[in-house]
Amino acid sequence: QVQLVESGGGSVQSGGSLRLSCAASGYTYSRYWMAWFRQAPGKEREGVAAIDSDGSTSYADSVKGRFTISRDNAKNTMYLQMDNLKPEDTAMYYCAVEHPWGQWYRVAGLSVRFGYWGQGTQVTVSS
Repeated sequence: QVQLVESGGGSVQSGGSLRLSCAASGYTYSRYWMAWFRQAPGKEREGVAAIDSDGSTSYADSVKGRFTISRDNAKNTMYLQMDNLKPEDTAMYYCAVEHPWGQWYRVAGLSVRFGYWGQGTQVTVSS
């Protein structure tokens, strides 16, 4: 059974930091793109950052220089280090994994088919 479980969300003040984790199981994640998306109330889901199987990364302009995506294939885990957080970063954050028959999504300038999603972890940044 394929499962993605996010953790690490919480409430911080503007300028603070959080580190999100996405633990994966039931799938050969190491071969595929993985990504973080976020969705704020009343807004569309936004691709935040993506990382390829070889560690190549892409970021949305809104988080470039503040967020860092990484992955540990041996642990089947992906991370998102978020620094200098802003109130506009407040959203539910989701991790996703590429799948050949998944739906196309735009993330950080890329178009990738994502087929598996986590349940989300809430990030709230207060001013």
